[in-house]
Amino acid sequence: MRLLDPLFTTDRMREIFSDANRLQRMLDFEAALARALAQAGVAPAASAPAIQAQCHAKLYSHEALAKSAALAGNLAIPLVKELTTLVAQSDSAAAGVVHLGATSQDAIDTGLVLQLREAFDDTAEKLARVSAALQRLAIAHRESLLAGRTWLQQASPITLGLKFASWLDAVERHRERLVESRKRVEVLQFGGAVGTLAALGKDGPHVAQALAGELKLALPEIPWHAQRDRIAEVATTFGLLTGTLGKIARDISLMSQTEIGELAEPSAPGRGGSSTLPHKRNPVGCGVILAAAIRVPALVSTMLAAMVQEHERGLGGWHAEWETLPEICMLTAGALAHSIQILDGLQIHQAAMTENLNAAHGLMMAECVAMVLAKKIGRAAAHELVERASHQAIDTGKSFREVLLGDAEISKNFSAADIDRSLDPKQYTGAAREMIDRVLAASKKTSS
Repeated sequence: MRLLDPLFTTDRMREIFSDANRLQRMLDFEAALARALAQAGVAPAASAPAIQAQCHAKLYSHEALAKSAALAGNLAIPLVKELTTLVAQSDSAAAGVVHLGATSQDAIDTGLVLQLREAFDDTAEKLARVSAALQRLAIAHRESLLAGRTWLQQASPITLGLKFASWLDAVERHRERLVESRKRVEVLQFGGAVGTLAALGKDGPHVAQALAGELKLALPEIPWHAQRDRIAEVATTFGLLTGTLGKIARDISLMSQTEIGELAEPSAPGRGGSSTLPHKRNPVGCGVILAAAIRVPALVSTMLAAMVQEHERGLGGWHAEWETLPEICMLTAGALAHSIQILDGLQIHQAAMTENLNAAHGLMMAECVAMVLAKKIGRAAAHELVERASHQAIDTGKSFREVLLGDAEISKNFSAADIDRSLDPKQYTGAAREMIDRVLAASKKTSS
């Protein structure tokens, strides 16, 4: 299925997890192993170039390998067999050291790690763009008043900059997680049949060190064939990121509703239209991000379940990772790409934000009134009075100001000027500006 790929993922991530790149990264492992064996004196120096010459994915039939893998149980077995055959045609001695000391999982896992390194690079670049867009928006709308909402109801005023800063704060944590995850994930897998490198005797550790150096990967203290926390961490890291992107998309789509109209995705020919309703402008980017946020958690759970593997090499759990993790990475890439597109061209309707602030005729400021009144008559009594006035305003359709002025118990403690000051949203955004500035300062440190 490829018709929907442009909607749900990116060309770059599709390339990283393509069949050709999967094969190439496994062949990169085999070529590097040949060089490492030569460096350690285990294989003749001439064997390395002879093997490396055949380590190009274009030399192999994907269809033939796929059919053989269905019988062998994994892709490495037929690939190594075909590689050995090709090498033997030019150098029979070199053919004898192809894949020496390694097991299928070494080639497959290390190949995956090489793919993940590319995926991490791509994700880090896109996350930096999301961060930069949110920084710009938080700065530009630091003072823009907006209705804060809890339980989908208007609560108290905030600023749009604060909402952007809250998104940015989460994105910065994902950037930190990505850096930390890379340290644990970008490591060599090389242990032979049961993780002892016994087939290489005393030369095993030297070959492993040389192999890690050739691939520019860290050398772990011990092979991790059946310890899948590293791979599961990639899934959970990307799952958390997709969840945050989903939260952003949910907020934007809610604020784009016709009755709210505060935000809108960027417009472009053919974007967001309807097959039957000419007036529609659907938040299609948000829809794709939310779809990813719905799909990814179940895939992450598969990766977590796959961690429970048997003894030194697992049966079934390892296999469950092969298509699951690439799908997580591809969905995350698509969600990131749509997020960048939306945030870079996000349309902000200040007039609608102002209109919505006044939609409840002053009721949004009930907490502020209660807090001011509490200084004179105590918190509990003030809350009861203001709650009663709020219900009266709702039941009668009168403005909150009118009800407050007409309440004898409230008005004896409040002048009209006091009430007007308490009903002004501009003076009730608390520490919003300070919080925005702190997030921006921390974000700039991460970006530098």
